[in-house]
Amino acid sequence: MGVNLIQLFEALIKENRDSIYLLLRHYLSLNRSFLLQSSVWDEYQKLIQKEGTETAAALKPLESILARVQEAVINPPWIYLAIRPEIARWTYVRLHTEKLHYKETSVSEFLAFKENLVTGDGHQKWALEVDLAPFNRDFPKLIESRSIGNGVEYLNRRLSSQIFQDLEQGSKSLLDFLRMHQARGVQLMLNERLTNITSLRDALRQADKYLEKKEPETRWPEVSRAMHYLGFEPGWGDHVARIKDTMNLLSDILEAPEPANLSRFLGLMPMIFSLVVLSPHGFFGQANVLGMPDTGGQVVYILDQVHALEKEMRCRLEQQGLNIEPQILVVTRLIPESQGTTAHERIEHIEGTQNSRILRVPFRSKNGEIIPQWISRFKIWPYLEDFAAEVEREMLAELGNRPDLIIGNYSDGNLVATLLSNSLKVTQCNIAHALEKSKYLYSDLYWKDNDPEYHFSCQFTADLIAMNSADFIITSTYQEIAGNKSSVGQYESYNAFTMPGLYRVVNGIEVFDPKFNIVSPGADAEIYFPYTQTENRLQALHGEIDDLIFGGERDNARGHLQEKDRPLLFTMARMDKVKNITGLVDWYGRNERLRENTNLLVIAGHVDQSFSTDQEEREQIAYMHELMNQHDLDNQIRWIGTYLDKKLSGELYRFVADYRGAFIQPALFEAFGITVIEAMVSGLPTFATCYGGPSEVICDGQSGFHIDPNHGDKASSIIADFFERCTHEPEYWKVISEGGIRRVQEKYTWKHYAERMMTLSRIYGFWKYVTNLQRDETNRYLEMFYGLQFRPLAEKVPQPD
Repeated sequence: MGVNLIQLFEALIKENRDSIYLLLRHYLSLNRSFLLQSSVWDEYQKLIQKEGTETAAALKPLESILARVQEAVINPPWIYLAIRPEIARWTYVRLHTEKLHYKETSVSEFLAFKENLVTGDGHQKWALEVDLAPFNRDFPKLIESRSIGNGVEYLNRRLSSQIFQDLEQGSKSLLDFLRMHQARGVQLMLNERLTNITSLRDALRQADKYLEKKEPETRWPEVSRAMHYLGFEPGWGDHVARIKDTMNLLSDILEAPEPANLSRFLGLMPMIFSLVVLSPHGFFGQANVLGMPDTGGQVVYILDQVHALEKEMRCRLEQQGLNIEPQILVVTRLIPESQGTTAHERIEHIEGTQNSRILRVPFRSKNGEIIPQWISRFKIWPYLEDFAAEVEREMLAELGNRPDLIIGNYSDGNLVATLLSNSLKVTQCNIAHALEKSKYLYSDLYWKDNDPEYHFSCQFTADLIAMNSADFIITSTYQEIAGNKSSVGQYESYNAFTMPGLYRVVNGIEVFDPKFNIVSPGADAEIYFPYTQTENRLQALHGEIDDLIFGGERDNARGHLQEKDRPLLFTMARMDKVKNITGLVDWYGRNERLRENTNLLVIAGHVDQSFSTDQEEREQIAYMHELMNQHDLDNQIRWIGTYLDKKLSGELYRFVADYRGAFIQPALFEAFGITVIEAMVSGLPTFATCYGGPSEVICDGQSGFHIDPNHGDKASSIIADFFERCTHEPEYWKVISEGGIRRVQEKYTWKHYAERMMTLSRIYGFWKYVTNLQRDETNRYLEMFYGLQFRPLAEKVPQPD
């Protein structure tokens, strides 16, 4: 859009010079250095309302640009604009507000201009710039924005044609890949009899003739001797019908390779027998951990993930005819001062699985002593390198071999996954859950102010390294990668940013890279199911739930619901700024219609701030009490400071649905929102933030509602309108309820998640073997970046005495 944009500016300035000057002068009059998208647009609206129809008509053609301005940076007489004409595509323009000169500029100059407003040092010509684009110049990339997040499909098509351009060479690569497969000392797929493509083709034809004479249900052991003689080992299937299907797929690929067949064939390959899931921070355990510092939905996500993956691994191994027990290790930090949790136990079996367990490895001080206490996720960076080395030793001893897949979680887990993957040469998958840079406004630009508490310089550097090192990246939604037409995706925000005085990123992560794949998690179907499934309801818990919501005083609660017959507006989250629980309480307190038609049920944090060890949470608790006093809410809000076990929380959702209530997730930003799908599948009409994953999970007005947490009055009016409509149209509640149930059951299940993950790991593992997906040049650059940038930053983070 660059050329068209400049041409549009030229035409507009020629025709409406005075009106454009008036607009730019209005922006200058605000005396603000930085304007975000909403401010750019809102101030434009204020101007045309003030100036009248003539100015509005003159500026009308400019709206198409203003609607796409993500940021304006102002230092009179200059205004720099970051314009996003399409998803994940950017243009930068500078304007002289007096002379009305305009010019398209580089991302480097735009970032330097921002830096100067923070540091006042002028243009730093030789600032360190991080630019990974040259390493990706010849690497295949997606072109269309709509394809972002479907990387594996694109990669399969592109690389299939690439490696099979020379059919003989491509076939040999596939042959070599099949021959290298072993599991725990057992040769799989092919043996030494098959040394070239000709012998493989001949063996496939002979096997087909032999198997044609057998009953389809005949098991592998009954044909294994003959198959071994032909050159085939276990792994093709558990019975003749499946063996033939797998072999026919391979024959078709060797004859005329097609991406769909190759993808299906790789999905049938016996490649994943053990995997490691990394989650170092917080208190990771199966009970009594939720609500502990840095411990929330990520723990629930990983445990549900492990249950689903083990089941899928076992199913595939059985179908492949292999009697091999899959293993999953969740590797986390051992915390001797475990505060009533199991975080002090080295090994813990994961309930509901056969062979999955939690392995805990301690952090150590510089002299090698175990650090006994919890450490904030913002301050764990000095320990991760030594932690990774110790994890490698413990993990190999526990598994007996290197794992077949390493999955990192969150920034710290992804960095440790990078260190382990590089050391062991194992396929690496990253899952961010949430990237802090998107949650804290200008956290990059003002990193020096934030570093004493948050150490974002370490985190953002670790993110860049881990993102670019991963073989593939899993996200829950498209939004997480590239946002939407009006908002920037979490990963997209890492493409260009600056930390003044440290380094400037001009090409940090390419969201058109085929490593990105959308694989949405689900809700545990045994716990979270519709309120209408009365035969599965936990009626025995209703007395406890009734007392929890409508009971009297208790140590961990505030408020008593006076009008018990009103519908419940329910929310449940951590008590921090981003989750915006206090924002919701303020909206509720200010909206008389909402107060007249609902009670508000809040399950969040602690009611007594002395029980919290987190400074931000303590501040939010104090503010919560202040709001309840200010709006006199003790008869309309029930605030419970406790964390519920899964079965109790599942029945609580359904209990609220019995009261024709609704769920609200008011976060300023939410990467996915597991509570959103839990509530929806339980049958609760759900209101959730329009920033992040929930805007993709919910179809607005059909399976729930989007709300803007930055406009609380409007959000509370939307909720009040819903409850008022339900009063006059009782069936409307049911329409939205059923729409939410259908949406989750069709799109968000752990079974689909596990199937997709297992297929992705095989496909990326194959391409890593037969091509340079390891990107050696990129890795060498990242190793240098780690040594020269990350390690010194991590060493500066204070360690406990």
